[in-house]
Amino acid sequence: METVIHPFLPVFDGRSKVLILGSFPSVKSRENHFYYGHPQNRFWKVAAALTKEAEPGSIPEKRQLLLRHGIALWDTIASCRIEGSSDSSIRDAVPNDIAGLLAKTGIRAVFCNGTASWELYRKYCEEDCRIAAKRLPSTSPANAAWRLERLTEAWREALSDYLL
Repeated sequence: METVIHPFLPVFDGRSKVLILGSFPSVKSRENHFYYGHPQNRFWKVAAALTKEAEPGSIPEKRQLLLRHGIALWDTIASCRIEGSSDSSIRDAVPNDIAGLLAKTGIRAVFCNGTASWELYRKYCEEDCRIAAKRLPSTSPANAAWRLERLTEAWREALSDYLL
């Protein structure tokens, strides 16, 4: 098990209204240098459907899709010991400064992409942030019980009031 430091900055700007948190970047995301880099993760498909835009391909396209619609993106954990991409193997977690991010933005709501990020946020961040996060079904390919259409609808229902 190796100690890994989160390699990406958060995605946000002055128009961000909602923060979506993952747990910690997967091996594929770290290899691809951006969030949700595993080709079978459905995050970018869901984001495209929610925003009624084409699915972005490049990192700049992904970043711009989020920012155009007031979405900030980050992960709950700044560093941890982890085996591969397994959230259940996370040990010695050090949280990101999510309260600091919230303090300098107009973000009004926090959503967690899956149970692991939600549990980590509740354990390490919620008290300082003073915002209760809402748990969304994970876009991970491991969440095979949720078909893309059902996943998209759950995310749309939760986020529609916050998107630009």
